[in-house]
Amino acid sequence: MATAPSVRPPAQKPREEGSGGGPGMGAPVSVIVLNDNHNTFEGVATILARYIPGVDYDRGMALANKIHNAGSARVWSGDRERAELYWEQLRDAGLTMAPLA
Repeated sequence: MATAPSVRPPAQKPREEGSGGGPGMGAPVSVIVLNDNHNTFEGVATILARYIPGVDYDRGMALANKIHNAGSARVWSGDRERAELYWEQLRDAGLTMAPLA
């Protein structure tokens, strides 16, 4: 009687860093900046460009405009640990933050 060869599932490639969570990480968490009366458009754009990956000053200005006109904007979404880091950095830099969602 011959035995069947053992079969291994293919190795999974680790996910690239960036937006989105990995397997078992749960739903993505959103970092949301709220409009306020004490930050300038330029200040918001500069802070976002400093701390949020993939955001340059021009993209920061577009987000600042959205924050101003809509009252808030999601500036990043992904795994909870990184969301918490970005949230704290933005808050500590003076932006008004919504609770993590």
